[in-house]
Amino acid sequence: MTAFSAPKGVPDYFPPTSATFLAVRDTLLGSARRAGYGYIELPVFEDTALFARGVGESTDVVTKEMYTFTDRGGRSITLRPEGTAGVMRAVIEHGLDKGQLPLKLAYAGQFFRAEQPQSGRYRQFHQVGVEAVGVDDPALDAEVIAVADEAFREMGLTGYRLELTSLGDSSDRPAYRERLQAFLAKLPLDDETRRRAGINPLRVLDDKRPEVRAMVEDAPLMRDHLSDASRAHYEQVKGYLDDLGVKFVENPRMVRGLDYYTKTCFEFVHDGLGAQSAIGGGGRYDGLMEQLGGQPLSGVGFGLGVDRSLLACQVEGVQPGDVSRCDVYGVPLGEAAKSRLVALSAPLRAAGVRYDLAYGGKGLKGAMKGADRSGARYALVLGERDIEAGVVQLKELATGDQREVPLVDVVISVREALGR
Repeated sequence: MTAFSAPKGVPDYFPPTSATFLAVRDTLLGSARRAGYGYIELPVFEDTALFARGVGESTDVVTKEMYTFTDRGGRSITLRPEGTAGVMRAVIEHGLDKGQLPLKLAYAGQFFRAEQPQSGRYRQFHQVGVEAVGVDDPALDAEVIAVADEAFREMGLTGYRLELTSLGDSSDRPAYRERLQAFLAKLPLDDETRRRAGINPLRVLDDKRPEVRAMVEDAPLMRDHLSDASRAHYEQVKGYLDDLGVKFVENPRMVRGLDYYTKTCFEFVHDGLGAQSAIGGGGRYDGLMEQLGGQPLSGVGFGLGVDRSLLACQVEGVQPGDVSRCDVYGVPLGEAAKSRLVALSAPLRAAGVRYDLAYGGKGLKGAMKGADRSGARYALVLGERDIEAGVVQLKELATGDQREVPLVDVVISVREALGR
């Protein structure tokens, strides 16, 4: 019988790597929670039209990369390729924008794009995102960026940079669009690229093909055609980032892969990852909520890649979180000892101690190997003589030091040994 394997482009995470994966995800999410972002859980699939309208029909995400299917009711359904459109749908549907603003939400989970798999680019990938909805304030843009920067620093990353630009607003984008389209009309573009230029010319600036990049080298830049209001907004964002101690470099050629971005646009880049160097990014998306049927409220947010952040940690040799499975490992010598150590699992775990023990009747040597592999700091070794004496041996695995502690005080003794 042929063995099954995971679908192409879908990573598995299992111990010990899964512990680092969880630490990266929780660090990214924890930074948002500390800044007052409440958690929202989103559906994994939505109405296809939500993404076509919200993400943009000219994007590669919509035209090439979405996993779309027809369900049993004949509806067109798509596995979510990004998070912002789904959050906006939930905000509108449940009236979450009717309360105090800004509405600050955070989410985490799997997303799906039918891309060509390579290192750092998966068909199922994981992101942590935030959305701050309802207030157009440069300080809020800076906060969103600072939340991401804080998370990357907290997990120990240093080899990344923050790239920043402004994509203008609805008042200055039309004039710039005309200038850019006039420039592109003179280039020998292929039919598909010319079609994309007609829908959203910014997409052409994001083309990764060397021959296209060479042709648009002298294209007009949005930075040089900002309105006074957009320029003032951008300067304030940069000022707040300076106040927050967040370092950045300006990249006037940055074009994010989604159509809804306006004004502030940013990306965190790690050159140690090769071609797939972005570990997260985002920006402001004024007009998106109204486009999806809601109020004309502004918003700003980000999506940070858990998988790519994990790769960045591996490249830099940093280890966020604790990869050990448990703090204490029970080593029973005989059935009576096993019963005692099994019974200890309830009070130890209730006291916040991660506890495991040797199952399957292993001898002392095999059980101690299990203790070492678990990553535990201490082993509880219990034999018949220990039971008679009412004690258990508390052994520090790193040093081999061992001492007797009373069975009745084992929870207190373990917590003290762990420094808790």
